[in-house]
Amino acid sequence: MQRSIALLILIVGLLGPTWIRSPIEAVVHPHRMTVSDHQIAPGTRFSAHLGPFRFERGWQLRGPEVGGYSALLAYGGGKFVTLSDDGQWLAFQMAANRPWQHAMGKVKFGKIAREKNYRDVESAVRDARTGTIWLGMEGINAIARTDDMLRSNARVEPEAMKDWGFNSGPESIVRIPDGRFVLIREAPSGYFYGTEHKAVIFDGDPITSGEPREFSFTSAPNFSVVDMTLLPDGRVLILMRRFVWPMPMQFAGRIAIADPATIEPGKPWPAREIAALSSDLPVDNFEGIAVTPGNAGRLNVWLISDDNFMTTQQKTLLWKLSVDPDELPWPKAGDAAR
Repeated sequence: MQRSIALLILIVGLLGPTWIRSPIEAVVHPHRMTVSDHQIAPGTRFSAHLGPFRFERGWQLRGPEVGGYSALLAYGGGKFVTLSDDGQWLAFQMAANRPWQHAMGKVKFGKIAREKNYRDVESAVRDARTGTIWLGMEGINAIARTDDMLRSNARVEPEAMKDWGFNSGPESIVRIPDGRFVLIREAPSGYFYGTEHKAVIFDGDPITSGEPREFSFTSAPNFSVVDMTLLPDGRVLILMRRFVWPMPMQFAGRIAIADPATIEPGKPWPAREIAALSSDLPVDNFEGIAVTPGNAGRLNVWLISDDNFMTTQQKTLLWKLSVDPDELPWPKAGDAAR
């Protein structure tokens, strides 16, 4: 019998995430969200696909304003913010032996956000010291910078990203330890069974550091690059996704690993595929990835799916995986995530 872990009706104004200095400016009417275990059938062949990763637990999020999530930020202590491709955010906390808390609201882009192109958030990265957040914006192929209250204060549309397409832009962004920013285009060049993705690296804050240098990333055939996250040792996990079948909707995913130290302008970035989220597993359209410390030296790897606001056909899933970082390879020149 399916075990429900929480059925909550929370008023945003009372239970806002106070861990973001004060609650991010929230809408005034109540939001409801139900959270239940995402049960995995016994005998599911996870070990055959997940490689060094171990499935720990899964949840399904439901609610009238829940969905569309394409980016995931981990704040530590069970605190997360996920952002949608409609400029909405969901902040939630899931500490052990405590009920979920959550709040919802909109990224403050100002009047420009009346058009969806100017609020289509697909990727995000945060400076834990200052709280500054950078957002990868699809449609206009831009990078927006916000404060820790998700109020936009600057935006840039790099010339190097101008031709990344209307619906295939900067869906992944990561800030590496030396302060540089890496972005990869979602879609491969050539689309059908393509493998080569355009990518850029900025020397610092994309808003102020000028035009980036270009390189490329090689994926499995016809996979989209949908998010990246930094590991404590400086390596990067790269999440990929492929649409497999329309009715009923089926998706497949991949997780690759790469070392930013091996990025060379004008050349492919060495990477290695380390896990497959096969379409015969109970997966959905996973588009967000984040990493937090785990137990006994392991790392927790979190995945969230984008239901494209199609709740009858897709789900908003949150998965918790774990991995021993010593079991993850260091890619070398010539490696490719395919």
